[in-house]
Amino acid sequence: VTTRSTTSDPWGEPVNLGSPPNSIHDDSDPSISADGLSLYFSEYGSTINVRPGGYGISDIWVTTRPAEDAPWGEPVNLGPTINSTSDDFSQWISSDGLMLFFSSNRGGGSGGLDLYVARRATASDPWSTPINLGPAINSPTTDVDPEVSADGSVLYFNSRRPGGGTSDIYQAPIIPIVDFNADGIVDSADMCIIADYWGTDDPLCDIGPMPWGDGIVDVDDLIILAEHLFTYPGAVAYWKLDETEGNIAHDSIGDNDGTVRGDLAWKPEEGMVDGALELDGIDDYVSTEFVMNPAEGAFSMFVWIKGGAPGQVVLSQKDGVSWLCTEASEGHLMTELKGFGRSAAALLSQTVITDGNWHRICLVWSGSQRTLYVDDVAVAEDIQDGMEGSDGGLHIGTGKAMESGTFWSGLIDDVRIYSRVVRP
Repeated sequence: VTTRSTTSDPWGEPVNLGSPPNSIHDDSDPSISADGLSLYFSEYGSTINVRPGGYGISDIWVTTRPAEDAPWGEPVNLGPTINSTSDDFSQWISSDGLMLFFSSNRGGGSGGLDLYVARRATASDPWSTPINLGPAINSPTTDVDPEVSADGSVLYFNSRRPGGGTSDIYQAPIIPIVDFNADGIVDSADMCIIADYWGTDDPLCDIGPMPWGDGIVDVDDLIILAEHLFTYPGAVAYWKLDETEGNIAHDSIGDNDGTVRGDLAWKPEEGMVDGALELDGIDDYVSTEFVMNPAEGAFSMFVWIKGGAPGQVVLSQKDGVSWLCTEASEGHLMTELKGFGRSAAALLSQTVITDGNWHRICLVWSGSQRTLYVDDVAVAEDIQDGMEGSDGGLHIGTGKAMESGTFWSGLIDDVRIYSRVVRP
């Protein structure tokens, strides 16, 4: 450690922390608590259990002291809840001491090294089971060195993911989960849920003060919820299709406006949610620029449809596949979005959606499970470990290459795409 008298003074000569906490092996990644009384570090040795009480080659430990001028105590292993038989290291403790971020290559992750977080109610409580930060943060390669900004709104980390250099620094916003029932919109239903848990320590509703909560569901949490009321958390595009004229289908939450092609008819009085768009099944469709790469993480997509015929497509990606479509013989809902390898295939339901009635169709991929819904009921599901990617724009109402027979003949309304799991 090195110190200085003021922020404008030069740093002093580094001083070894001594033993304890240092050992004869590699002690690294120090993260000190805000009060300066707890020091978290990882130790990497040449054999398993290099320090008595360890669980793997690399474990996370903590050493404490009663005051800032007191010596450090004997390090204590954080135990099997945090540590595993794999490598656990690169930890960071939050300013309130209630959240521990770290990296691990334990099983069940997205790549070689993933970021995890563990929580505890108070500084004297045990740590909860670590949670993987998921495919929205973790990549198929190496993700390490997590740290959160002082205001708790941004996660910084180091990654070797494709698209950067050998090892680059990334950031991701920390957004409170205010869509408590995961239906894609923050509304009165979520207000009812927070009311049901008022005065408790329910972790789902304890979202304020940002970002960690304070152990009780109260007015601080209500304020956060109110700030997000009638929003669509995690949505990357939302075409309401409520226009009455023109050749632009506006994205109401972003910059992904679509261009209307053909002789589409706006139907402001005939939609399932206000207006809708009527397509003739010959050459009508809506095109957009790039919106989402399905290989980059969990996603959900919802569309209201009416009409159509077997073999027609509701939503597809240029240079990719049909995201939501009907199979060619009887009009069952299906998706061609799939993973890799011999087991990868289109997912076909046994539910006909071309019967002339309004249907809300949906595809959700959680990062491992693929599910099709019709009218909020799961009609087909399977396991896919990944998704084939594409960086093309979207077609609403036709196939990826505008093939004959794929143009939708009927109404399309309220198209939403989320970069997270949303349950109908």
